Amino acid sequence: MASLMTNRGKYLILQGVFRNTGLPTNIYMALADQTTTPTVDHNTFSEHTEIPAGNGYTSGGMSLARNATDWDVLTEDDTNDRALVQAKDLVWTAAGGNLPGSGTGARWLDCIDDNVTIGSRQIIGAFDLASNRTVSSGQTLTIQNAEFRLT
Repeated sequence: MASLMTNRGKYLILQGVFRNTGLPTNIYMALADQTTTPTVDHNTFSEHTEIPAGNGYTSGGMSLARNATDWDVLTEDDTNDRALVQAKDLVWTAAGGNLPGSGTGARWLDCIDDNVTIGSRQIIGAFDLASNRTVSSGQTLTIQNAEFRLT
């Protein structure tokens, strides 16, 4: 799964480490459709088109705490000169119809902060799901190995 970290995401990390400010309580993983291809210059979730809420998906996405359970892999890799963090498996179960209920499907997974106004949530990074994803009622959409690497 290809991923990118936005310039805003890099800024937020540096702000948290060096100024001890700006850290969200939770991180959200939200699904967006193919309307907009994420770039490193995107700042807020309003720049992307979230899939419709319902049928097992909640507007704003899935909340992940900043802890070792929700971000279950954190690695320093001196051989490849990088560090990485990986989210736990993300699972949405379609209920009452297809997930998403309309549109072309989920194409992107956005990692965003916890601003109360969903459209104003800052984009930390995005993951390309490689194709539009739709699951039928009773089926699950599972995303594994969503990771960020800093080099």
